[in-house]
Amino acid sequence: MTQIYEDGTYLDNNPLWHEEDSPWKAKQIENIINKNSLPPQSICEIGCGAGEILKQMSEKNTDDKKYFGYEISPQAFEICNKKSNANLSFKLANLLDEPDTFFDIAMAIDIFEHVENYFDFLRKLKQKAKYKIFHIPLDLSVQTVLRSSPIIKGRKSVGHIHYFTKETALETLKDTGYEIIDYSYTAGRLELPNLGWKANLLKLPRKLAFSINQDLTVRILGGYSLLVLAK
Repeated sequence: MTQIYEDGTYLDNNPLWHEEDSPWKAKQIENIINKNSLPPQSICEIGCGAGEILKQMSEKNTDDKKYFGYEISPQAFEICNKKSNANLSFKLANLLDEPDTFFDIAMAIDIFEHVENYFDFLRKLKQKAKYKIFHIPLDLSVQTVLRSSPIIKGRKSVGHIHYFTKETALETLKDTGYEIIDYSYTAGRLELPNLGWKANLLKLPRKLAFSINQDLTVRILGGYSLLVLAK
């Protein structure tokens, strides 16, 4: 499955490499870091793609914090490496294969649902930082299972090969040795731009239902991801 990220297939399907979503994702990450009063001096992202999340974060924190992006796709690296600055650098490499690397925070943002052996991925990532931040799409809901087309579309267009609910995502992290510190839902299908008419049609029902019962809304209507801070 990794060949689609290295041979140009993923770039063909996603020419912007989700760069347009990055300011929103960076904001969610900053929120959970600040909420838990973390003082990181070194932050890395595995599978950083276009590098825009790290760029957004580095521009807002121009002190002595250092940011590092790791990417296995030559096409994505060509995009992100142009964004290097005094406190942000990128490397065409798999972080998990890099010896003697350790950070205050390692981020895996919409990543391990793409990885064939995600248990092995998570166990190795655990050794690379004190804290880990995950953003995990919750692709399984009543409406996506009934329709099935959203799951198949995500598999073909963005390479999701594993599918999670909040409960299975958290249990997966616990099974691979993580201590969950904090988590929250993120409402990408409500807050991101240019989502299409189907997502826009569900915005109001999702918003109203979420205000009444968050877990039930996510299980039935979907459209949310899970942001997790772990050790």
